[in-house]
Amino acid sequence: RSPAIMRSTLYLLIFVAFLASTLAKIRDPYDILGIKRKADAQDIKKAYKKLAKEWHPDKNPSPEAEPKFIEINQAYELLMDPERRRLYDTTGQTEEQPNFRKQHDYSSYRRFDPFDDIFSTFGGSFRFNFKHGDGTNIYKKQSITYKSYQNSIIALSKKQPYLILFYSDWCIACAHIEPIWRRLDEELQPINFGMATVHAGREIELAKKLGVKTVPYLVMLLDGHPYHYTDASLSMVSSLDFIRSKFPNKLVHRITEENLESFLGGWMDNRVRVLIFGRLDIIRLRYLTVGWEFRERAVIGYVQMDRADTDSIRARYSVSNKVDTLLVFHEDMHTPVASVAMTDLPYATMKDIIEGNKFLVLPRLSSQSVFDALCPVETVRSRRRLCVVLVTQDDPAHDPSRAALREYATGDQARERDRVRYTYLFREKQVEFMNALTAGLGSPVEPNHHIVILWRKDQNHLKYEWLEEGWEVEPDKHNTSREALKAAIQRLLHSNQPMPFETVVQELFDEHAQGIVWRIINKLVSVQDYLRDNVTQDDLLPAVSILVTVAFIIAGGYVMSYLVKLEEERVGNSASTFIDHNGKVTPQPQLRVHELRGETYNGLVRMLKPGCRTIVMLCDSESKAKLMPKFHKACWPYRKNKTLMFAFLNVERVSAMEWYKRILVLGLPEPRDLNINPKNTLGTVIALNGHRKYYCLFHAKHPETVFGPVRSGISGDFMGFSDNESESDSDVEVGDKRKDSAA
Repeated sequence: RSPAIMRSTLYLLIFVAFLASTLAKIRDPYDILGIKRKADAQDIKKAYKKLAKEWHPDKNPSPEAEPKFIEINQAYELLMDPERRRLYDTTGQTEEQPNFRKQHDYSSYRRFDPFDDIFSTFGGSFRFNFKHGDGTNIYKKQSITYKSYQNSIIALSKKQPYLILFYSDWCIACAHIEPIWRRLDEELQPINFGMATVHAGREIELAKKLGVKTVPYLVMLLDGHPYHYTDASLSMVSSLDFIRSKFPNKLVHRITEENLESFLGGWMDNRVRVLIFGRLDIIRLRYLTVGWEFRERAVIGYVQMDRADTDSIRARYSVSNKVDTLLVFHEDMHTPVASVAMTDLPYATMKDIIEGNKFLVLPRLSSQSVFDALCPVETVRSRRRLCVVLVTQDDPAHDPSRAALREYATGDQARERDRVRYTYLFREKQVEFMNALTAGLGSPVEPNHHIVILWRKDQNHLKYEWLEEGWEVEPDKHNTSREALKAAIQRLLHSNQPMPFETVVQELFDEHAQGIVWRIINKLVSVQDYLRDNVTQDDLLPAVSILVTVAFIIAGGYVMSYLVKLEEERVGNSASTFIDHNGKVTPQPQLRVHELRGETYNGLVRMLKPGCRTIVMLCDSESKAKLMPKFHKACWPYRKNKTLMFAFLNVERVSAMEWYKRILVLGLPEPRDLNINPKNTLGTVIALNGHRKYYCLFHAKHPETVFGPVRSGISGDFMGFSDNESESDSDVEVGDKRKDSAA
């Protein structure tokens, strides 16, 4: 047989075996999971997780692992579905068996398109044609690309949660979970979930961006942030639990008698309040999605009706406990502005009710999005829309002015709501916007408690008009203010009279934007979620090792710099002293002077870097206390020079004199034996360059050589060139000499 035919036959056998295992009647699900028939949901989950970890094909190399894992998953799904479990307990039937309410013909699924290419090797006369009931593969129908993800899906996820499933060809597990994905699509799309699939083999860049390493792989996208499904297997119940857990905790608040007043009275955040009355003890997923879509304009509260601490709430608003009810509140917590009661609240109905009442009676211009929604652009003067803005401050003393305008807006003027909107703003928060409005000649000196009427001609240009008098709240002046406002609005609505002032405004400051601290915290939480979802235990140990190493290096460097700083402070604050053989203490300037001896010779001479030199003074124990202060004083101006080091050589040491004699001999034109008197070397200074191997020798001249005739044997005595212990005869006569040597 040819290799191509053998490969085709092998693929066919694998596929037939898979279909056979899928279509086979599953055994008793209780025996499969090893639980009793009275087991509750927690027992089922516990048993399932234990078996799933043991038999997962990625972790268990046994050939029986895959069919066993599929069987465990089917049993788990059956027992976690109350209706299917009841049917099995009473009739013994499962969804995979005949006569079930929803027959799933697994043979109709077109799971592996590459079979078409394989069997085309037979001349095209033999093909599988697996198709779904709707005539198309749901994976291909919902497939997206990296470009569509970047350009549209991320933006849509700000209002609409998205589920993204990564799949590939020749993926048996992907084919197995296709019915689950279909059921998720049927359940979630009607409640505003976006459903998308990605072919991981074709969209490698997108898979890499989201950290997808295997298929099938499920990701939930909320506001552009991906959340990864990490369970060992995918089922309807576990996927819904995963979805519910990723919504923010306070997206829907649980309301009781204790927190009802604070919930309804919190509208100063510029958001309406929505109460949903339900009979379930869990918050339904559709309530979470409607809360996510309107989270910027509404706060959702859930009241569970079968609790004792919510009976007074139902009685207060006359809510029936037989149907689910939705109430929308504005500033008045006693009377809802909209309500709907149904046996099962559809998502579309809730959306329409909240959308029509998502702004307070007197909303605040708190962001550019609110400004665009309340004061839309209208270029035609005859159809211009007016925005009545009351200028206030975030101060309870300004509440009466806002309450008076709110009352005016809810009165007879409501009929003009399609062309007139009443709002207010906080002057101290919208500084740039107020500067643009008060720059004209007609603006009041003190704009607080004044009303300005706006007409937006385009995104940034607007015309405006200030009311001549302020917005008064005293009873004797309030009517005058109301009449003046009414007259101005009617004049601008029903005539083509131009507005007197025009200005250019920038975007409004977003009062609801998170501060930098919260943004940093949210970013850290996002990083933590990403690491938790993408970093395995095998990757964790090297990462932790690197982090610990870096932290140790940083901490060690900090400790070393701190110790160096302490040492510098200690040296700077301490007084350096020298003690002579008589015990006399002499304070000295601060300069670090080393002793040149065998242990320090390498560091001070031989290992010097290029350009560095060591200045050495010769002394003995008796002259050290007298000569060292002068040496310090002479070297003090150069203490910060990093190319210089300072030392002294004790000539009482035999090795010291031998070294000194050697460098002197190397500096003479011809080698000769020298008998050096150590006393005659005291005060001699040598500048050593260990890298270039040369030295400079210095000793001050005796006064006799400066002020009088030179006496034989005197001028060279300071170099130690004498033949006896007395200071009589001298071999060399030198005043100030430089000796170059290869020493």
